Amino acid sequence: MESRNITVKLRDGEMGAYLAIPDGKPVGAIIAVMEIWGVNHTMRAHAHEFAEAGFICLVPDLFWRQEPGLELSDTDPRDSEKAFDLYYFFDYDLGVRDMEDAMSYLCTIDGGNGKVGTVGYCLGGKLGFLMCCRTDIDCAVAYYGTYIEHSIAEAPKLHRPFMLHQSMADAWVPPAVCHFIRRQLSPNKLVEVHDYEGADHAFARHGSPVFDAQHAERALKLSVDFFHKHLDG
Repeated sequence: MESRNITVKLRDGEMGAYLAIPDGKPVGAIIAVMEIWGVNHTMRAHAHEFAEAGFICLVPDLFWRQEPGLELSDTDPRDSEKAFDLYYFFDYDLGVRDMEDAMSYLCTIDGGNGKVGTVGYCLGGKLGFLMCCRTDIDCAVAYYGTYIEHSIAEAPKLHRPFMLHQSMADAWVPPAVCHFIRRQLSPNKLVEVHDYEGADHAFARHGSPVFDAQHAERALKLSVDFFHKHLDG
């Protein structure tokens, strides 16, 4: 696997990103969309997981307009304050636009097959949902997508395969909200929803106090199989 930091040209600027390229011919490309902690060791680890499964994986720095190049930690109170400040001022509409530009970039990489999906965590999970509603992304996976319910009115426009991993012991997306989202999305045959009993928010975050290896392994397998189905070939 090859990996490096790169710059992606956007229609209104330049965005830093981390790129991981698999050994051998790629079977598609994935945008791994960060949580609120920036392009840190966790997101690089996720990129490596998908590159090892055969996909080109790009992790864009979506806070580039606010404060580019941040690497924050969920265990540092000062970092938490900064991360939440950035999160609550984040513009999702511009985020979707940046993701579209990232899709275009991935289609230019030698060896790619022109198909692009996205996997997002927390903030990135909601972006994946919006991508499936607003863009021609080939598919998307969302881990514990925060505040999807605030944009649920867009659900009738969801027209791309979408997988959602829900933590059922999540203070940010509590069980009542998880059930609401499932009720709203399940009638759409393009949607798969998987629940993780006892799992907390960020159960797949490497190094987190709430990391759950069993749930993370199950979710990763489901995600990789989903991407092979929709991106491979």
